Amino acid sequence: MAWILWLVAILLLFLLILLAASIRVVKEYERGVIFRLGRLVGAKGPGLFFIIPIVDSMVKVDLRTAVFDVPPQEVITKDNVTTKVNAVVYYRVVDPEKAVTEVENYSYATAQIALTTIRSVIGQAELDELLSEREKLNQRLQSIIDEATDPWGIKVSAVEIKDVMLPEGMQRAMAAQAEAERERRRRIIAAEGEFQAAKKIAEAAEVLAKQKGGLFIRMLQTITEATEEKASTVIIPFPVEMLEPLGFLRTQTRENSGSSGSSSGGSSGGSGGASAE
Repeated sequence: MAWILWLVAILLLFLLILLAASIRVVKEYERGVIFRLGRLVGAKGPGLFFIIPIVDSMVKVDLRTAVFDVPPQEVITKDNVTTKVNAVVYYRVVDPEKAVTEVENYSYATAQIALTTIRSVIGQAELDELLSEREKLNQRLQSIIDEATDPWGIKVSAVEIKDVMLPEGMQRAMAAQAEAERERRRRIIAAEGEFQAAKKIAEAAEVLAKQKGGLFIRMLQTITEATEEKASTVIIPFPVEMLEPLGFLRTQTRENSGSSGSSSGGSSGGSGGASAE
């Protein structure tokens, strides 16, 4: 009877080992791809399931989004500018069966596709497009890489160009160009301001010319503004016509009409000035 008990114990131990070998547990973000005698059965999970020991084998596949950091790539753009570009690629497995059976190492294959695609696309773009239309290039890269990895069951969700490193000489040239552009805008804005101010002054002069006494009132306002600064010397301009009641303007007119050869030397009207301490 002892040997029978030993035999039963060995059988129970063997069954426990088989049961332990047949139990598989995969997490929520994983899938188990089952092969039976080398042939694909399918993907199972998540949770607990059983396989046939020795006959079945399982490969775990992670379904979470993976990130691949593309190292800086030295690329010559379409307009013959040498630059270094690095990027980041986000991808995940959407079909675990294809990811295992269609490609040997889907992570390495996706990384190599991303490297070659980035070099190719950047080489077909100009430097201005690379700097100002980066979002357009990101979408183009994502579309090309996703199309290439689709037969492997890989979905490329995003490709982002992180940094564009330019030669030092190119950086100085771009800085000088930007400074010149800002100076051009400053001059245009200043010229537009002068033009608008000149138009307003001309309109004000026209209004003052139409209104009798308007120029005199404006002169008094100017005197008031000048005396508010507490200056020791004030220069007050006044029209020459104010001297007409004193007879100065009529005397000057007779002298000018009596002299010969001086018809083009003076002006008929003007302004004078008085200084007061």
